[in-house]
Amino acid sequence: MPALIHFSDPAPAPLEDRPAPERAIGTPPRRLTSERYCAEDGALSMGDWACEPGAWRIAFHPGRHEFFQLISGRLRIIDAAGAAREFGPGDAGIIPAGFVGTFEVLEHVTKRYVMFDRPGQ
Repeated sequence: MPALIHFSDPAPAPLEDRPAPERAIGTPPRRLTSERYCAEDGALSMGDWACEPGAWRIAFHPGRHEFFQLISGRLRIIDAAGAAREFGPGDAGIIPAGFVGTFEVLEHVTKRYVMFDRPGQ
């Protein structure tokens, strides 16, 4: 039986990465991901994510959806048409499958995320 996960438990060691240079707008910021749960052969992933200020272009593949909630910091997501939405502590949002735009971290961000990939998309 799988273990119950409580987000107040210590997080796993984070993995560090940066946006690919061809997607970065300016210096690629450092990102830290602590995946707390992974199921269905990686199709479902949940955890914590932190990022320093910076911006990059995003293009979600047709089967990937993300729900997130900010714990701290501020970010802005701009769609391909130029419409922008800002998020701060406590705010939640969904980046739908196929979304194309720009992701801007305005102040160091910590968020919780749930990523879902539909197989065969």
